[in-house]
Amino acid sequence: MNEQNTNPGVAPASPKRPTILRRLLSHHELATLLLLLHSPVDAMAKPEIPGLQEAGLVEQVASADTSTPRFRLTPEGNAILRGLGVK
Repeated sequence: MNEQNTNPGVAPASPKRPTILRRLLSHHELATLLLLLHSPVDAMAKPEIPGLQEAGLVEQVASADTSTPRFRLTPEGNAILRGLGVK
């Protein structure tokens, strides 16, 4: 059933960004967050990086070596670790 926007002055809501509350983290993902706690890591270092980035827990940062993307924790990723009592 298609619902149309009956209020023409209001834009339809944008799709929500997935949050970590929609799924549990694996032990590998938690370990990757712990690694990122101390410094950015190379994107190729951990296969869990794309899933964590999609969940909004890590973000890509600029590095001097542009051939290798690096990732760090986002505020949401830090919040996960604080919730676990790590930070």
